[in-house]
Amino acid sequence: MPRAIDDLLGAYDKLIMDPVHGGIPLYRHEIQVIDHPLYQRLRNICQNDILSLVFPGATHSRFLHSIGVMHVGTRMFRSMINAYLREQQLSRDVDLTLTQLEAIDYLSKIIRLACLLHDSGHSSFSHQFTQARRIKELMSRPSRFRDLWAGIDISDIYDEPPEELEHEHYSVRVAYDVLENTDLEPAGLHRNDVLGIMETTRVTPSEVFCRHAETFWSFIAGPDAHAGVLQDTSTPRLVMDLLSSIVSGEIDADRADYMLRDGFHSSVTIGGFNLDHLLSNLRFGWNVEEPWLGLAITHKGLGALEDFVYSRYQMYRKVYAHKTALGFDWLLREAINEVLEDPETFDWVDVCLSRMDYFAELTDNFFWEAFRRKARQTPNSYSKCIVDRIKLDHLDTRENLTPEQQQAHIEELAGMLGTSPSEVVTCTMRARFSNIQDNFNGIKVLMREPVTRRRHLKRITDVSAFFSKFGDGTITHFYRRPERLRAR
Repeated sequence: MPRAIDDLLGAYDKLIMDPVHGGIPLYRHEIQVIDHPLYQRLRNICQNDILSLVFPGATHSRFLHSIGVMHVGTRMFRSMINAYLREQQLSRDVDLTLTQLEAIDYLSKIIRLACLLHDSGHSSFSHQFTQARRIKELMSRPSRFRDLWAGIDISDIYDEPPEELEHEHYSVRVAYDVLENTDLEPAGLHRNDVLGIMETTRVTPSEVFCRHAETFWSFIAGPDAHAGVLQDTSTPRLVMDLLSSIVSGEIDADRADYMLRDGFHSSVTIGGFNLDHLLSNLRFGWNVEEPWLGLAITHKGLGALEDFVYSRYQMYRKVYAHKTALGFDWLLREAINEVLEDPETFDWVDVCLSRMDYFAELTDNFFWEAFRRKARQTPNSYSKCIVDRIKLDHLDTRENLTPEQQQAHIEELAGMLGTSPSEVVTCTMRARFSNIQDNFNGIKVLMREPVTRRRHLKRITDVSAFFSKFGDGTITHFYRRPERLRAR
């Protein structure tokens, strides 16, 4: 029996027990990925920077989150395959050919690896790391990208160097090294096909991917697959965009896992939604005239999607933008800037950000040790506040202020306190929800005509008024510095 069918029927080599999803199966090449030192470093990077100073249970790692994303991504893809087969069998006999099985299995494996590696480039304290002023200075060095890829031809991965490096660029770089040291041949996989559905890349897929993409498109779109303007060379890009939306889109495996996981470990219920219900109503959407291939949600599944969106909205407001949590984020960024004033520490971080053989050193533990050293040396330091959990004094919270309004409120609060405006600090979180109104970057609603049962696709906002309620917004908290940090 070919390995492809064996995998599709559920055979696996190892099972990881996860507190959120239960047993998560792994295949041999995925175990090799996870065992790589650059991947193991994710055990020492907290998913939510220092959110555990506010929600003590939120100590979960990027390591387990990434494995969870792989599991959810697999479920998303296979759920849509199963739904498609059920619906087709109602109208005509459908038996999968070996070629179709192999195509589905190949695409499923590519999704799993891309999900597994999607966050592998996060550094210490996840998103807060790249928000620190001195880290931004390091990341903006013009030669950084070139140094990171020294000696490697990346013309088949990037069209041109990015103007600014983000953690997604590091994820691609880590994935390149990890997959280079993974035996992908028994699984019949190609490294660049995985990199191609990760963010920031523009990859020319392998011949194997192109062949499977053509098979998959013909399988999904049926006899009319090439009735529109689609050229054969466009089919791989069409399929690659679909896979990318599962890894990183508006309804993706990443968001689904972190909402459930962050809510679970924070011991709050607002991040909860019914994943099974949502997945059971996801479908492949396609249009041969445009051409378009993407995610669709059934009309009856709109309620599950509304729960997903509202839960995410509430998590941003009540957990990620919690007044004490954002205050600690501000202190964390300042503490990172503070320890980087030491030339030796600065130079070492500089090296780690340019060389993969040292990148694994950038973990939360590295900076916690640096904070402790600084706290011992300087009691009135940001590092001491982090180590001893000395929080900012919260004064007020406002929403959607312009920069001018924000500055005016700082001066107003300073006047009320009888202190200098420099003693009032702000922390702002922007929640981006405008894509909900903009058709979720392409996701559509699958409708069926009452009598003919003919399917057609509609924009979400044409079907439901719920999603038009959401837009981008900012939450700004105002604080007074702790006494030990005043007049710094």
